[in-house]
Amino acid sequence: MKVSYNKLWKKLIDMNMNKGQLQEKCGLSPTTLAKMGKNENVSMDVLKRICDYLKCDVGDIMSFEKTDAKELNVK
Repeated sequence: MKVSYNKLWKKLIDMNMNKGQLQEKCGLSPTTLAKMGKNENVSMDVLKRICDYLKCDVGDIMSFEKTDAKELNVK
């Protein structure tokens, strides 16, 4: 399964907030934000800080997407 942060990006748009503001308010590194932009894994601590700031649950900012067997090179 792959992680997706599309819910977070949509939430930021709804809040009229950009990624730079989120980075500043939550104390995120540019590397962490870049990983999230590529839908890569980040630590639970990062997700907790974001959820604490946005006053939401982790399921409100991310989801897991099923991975196609072709992507995994499984036959």
